Amino acid sequence: MRLIVGGDDDSASALSVSPDPIHPNPLDVTTMDDPPVPNPTQSIRNGNTFALPSSNGSAIEGRASISNGLKQTAPLGNARNSAHIVSRVNLPGTRLFEDSYIDREEFVRLVIQSLKDVGYTESASTLESESGYEMESPEVTFFRRCILDGLWSDAEDCLTSLGVNDEDNLRLARFHISQQKYLELLEMQSVNAALYVLRSELAPLNMDVDELHSLSSLIMCSNADDLKHRAKWDGAKGTSRSTLLSTLQRLISPSVMMPQRRFTALIEQAFTQQRTNCLYHNAPYTPETFSLYTDHHCSREAFPLLTTNILKNHVDEVWNIKWSHDGQYLASASKDRTACIWRIGPEIEPNVRECALEKKLGEHKFTVGCLAWSPDDSILLTSTDPIITLWNAKTGMHIREVNSHDETVSALEWLSDGSGFLSGGLDRKIIFWDAEGAHEDIWIKTGVRVTDLAVAPDLSRMVVIGLEYLPTANPKPTASHQDGQNIGGNGSLQTTVTNSKENRLIIYDFASRTQEASIRLDGELTSVKISQDSRYALVNHAPDEVQLWDLESARMARKFSGQRQGQHVIRSCFGGVDGNFIVSGSEDGNVYVWHRDTGVLLEVLVGHGAGSVNAVAWNPRNERMFASCSDDSTVRIWESPHAALLERETRASQSMQLMEQDGKGKGREACGWVGSSASGSGSSISA
Repeated sequence: MRLIVGGDDDSASALSVSPDPIHPNPLDVTTMDDPPVPNPTQSIRNGNTFALPSSNGSAIEGRASISNGLKQTAPLGNARNSAHIVSRVNLPGTRLFEDSYIDREEFVRLVIQSLKDVGYTESASTLESESGYEMESPEVTFFRRCILDGLWSDAEDCLTSLGVNDEDNLRLARFHISQQKYLELLEMQSVNAALYVLRSELAPLNMDVDELHSLSSLIMCSNADDLKHRAKWDGAKGTSRSTLLSTLQRLISPSVMMPQRRFTALIEQAFTQQRTNCLYHNAPYTPETFSLYTDHHCSREAFPLLTTNILKNHVDEVWNIKWSHDGQYLASASKDRTACIWRIGPEIEPNVRECALEKKLGEHKFTVGCLAWSPDDSILLTSTDPIITLWNAKTGMHIREVNSHDETVSALEWLSDGSGFLSGGLDRKIIFWDAEGAHEDIWIKTGVRVTDLAVAPDLSRMVVIGLEYLPTANPKPTASHQDGQNIGGNGSLQTTVTNSKENRLIIYDFASRTQEASIRLDGELTSVKISQDSRYALVNHAPDEVQLWDLESARMARKFSGQRQGQHVIRSCFGGVDGNFIVSGSEDGNVYVWHRDTGVLLEVLVGHGAGSVNAVAWNPRNERMFASCSDDSTVRIWESPHAALLERETRASQSMQLMEQDGKGKGREACGWVGSSASGSGSSISA
């Protein structure tokens, strides 16, 4: 068919449809008097049967036009209706393609939904007409409107017509609808009406008694804000009705009522799968890194494989390191009774950055074991035996010293809301301190000698690891026994008590301070970290294992093996843009890196000298940088190599190996010297 502009005949509409004439090029469009429109640069096709002449914002006199500007000179009349009179296309079969398992109707309906979601409603209507498939039935559209407009009785009447025939599902759907109705009445301060709904609609459904009691207690709310806070509900004008619709949608067949934004969900699932399959994934979610045109892939060369700086000032083993929250400073704690604050400056040229010792905190009486930065990075905490010291991180000045533990402090954790910090010790006490360290409160007294603890970033849980001593009664005879006979008088049994040891991982609900789980583990536990999404805990376990625990289910999700741990405290961490790397030190002097979701060992990074790599820490602001510390008294900064240096590194690899034979782990004095993952050499910073 072709589009023609009406002439002098009044019987013709302004824009009408007529059968296509035989034309050398069926894609060309002509008017009654105009010459053919050039194809394809000045025509817009609908994909099948006709094309429309177009302009780029300016009008074309005497010709119907579609413009992306605001002005159209030709009167369109009823063109809108006639333009949507498209022939239905009947295709053979039901699959999208002959070699595909995808159902064509499902695919087309999802495309229609997606077009409507992004605002292309005209295109969606055209596709519905051409394919003969509706996105959803009128009953579904009416049900959606009833929920979003609060027409509760009409919404309940629609349930059976939408296929909710199972008695349990029907009762559950009615409960959700009546619950929303009840909350909205309370929000409007219509207490009597809400009470009627509670008694006559919610109670007869015989749902969870505790939930019903919880709903009834909301009648005592003083105002709408109090109601929203206690019910964790955002009101009729918030997202509560949309949330209700999503909840009810789970009870309706997806072929009847498609899940919202289903195509988007499928694409996001594909991205997630691609990210999981990308072992070296370390790129943010952007259109450049996740394109619909190609599969996602990250190169190994983008991973921090190289030592770019070696920080030297400590004169004994370095036991712990912690990054500031802004990623510009690194604190280190050592056996030499000092703590250092290092400034990690910006790059001044590829793989060369200025690093310097900013402050040295040397007023410790004993070895320094723990570190913690305040959320604003203004205060650094250090622990030395039972003493906790607060330092001004900017000036290096001593603020306060607190001493309430009876034994060594083994863990320090600043709360993410800045309200204060926690300390855990071998004396089985976990103490909460205010932000100034002036006031203390026994958070809980555990049954274990705390070796480490971690608090979830969302303050939902706390995980404690430690050693529990259990008294065991052992009966011993006080007289000789032989062949069941007492010899030498009246024999008797005397009970002695000995202690047996159990290593435990304990999960607490942080708000209520109640224990959710206590798990006995064989082997010693030395450190624990919680992922940024507050879902997983990472535990170093001797011998030779790092464990990933799901805090929701209190079950082990994965084990990572390969590193060496038997005698020393080794600390691990999450790494990468999504926390998808597991990084750990090791007693063999290497750094081990695994892929979190698959457990694949990705890298064994060599570079430190003799002794253990005691701790690792990933930069919170730079996904391509982490640090490690070792018994060799140094701290190493690891970064990904710049592309410009990769070729130079390849050419220099043989000569570098010869240069390193006599000095494993010793830093180069020339700034900018970049080594491979096998050598780990970098520039040396000392003070």
